[in-house]
Amino acid sequence: MEQGLRRRDQFWAERDRRRSLASLPHRRRRARLLAMATMVSAIALPAILWHGVVAGIASQFRLDLHYLLTEWSPWLLMIAGLVFALPVAWSAGRDPDSRWYPRSRNAYAGWGVTLYLLGVVLAVQVAQIYHLHVP
Repeated sequence: MEQGLRRRDQFWAERDRRRSLASLPHRRRRARLLAMATMVSAIALPAILWHGVVAGIASQFRLDLHYLLTEWSPWLLMIAGLVFALPVAWSAGRDPDSRWYPRSRNAYAGWGVTLYLLGVVLAVQVAQIYHLHVP
């Protein structure tokens, strides 16, 4: 059983390595630029859309568990999603056999996208509730 798993893992690693070596340098460069642009836009989007909401929430800061969970959880989820997406963006266009290529890249990508989107959905709801209570 162990031998079969190792052989299958080696097959997929070799296939990925061949695919990355076969890709042209301009494709690798384009992948890196796309990853960098995606990270910058994912960081800038919440700042552009909800800077007033975050400033209003921060102006009413208090050490209360209810306040911290309900009003700061969307932003913390988005930050966690960006942290998980960072190794994926860093490894874009790199050789899968490189030491800078994360071994669980797909898991990092899945967690990053899931946490970021959950944070965005919660941020929309927090912004709606904030605008209902602030004149």
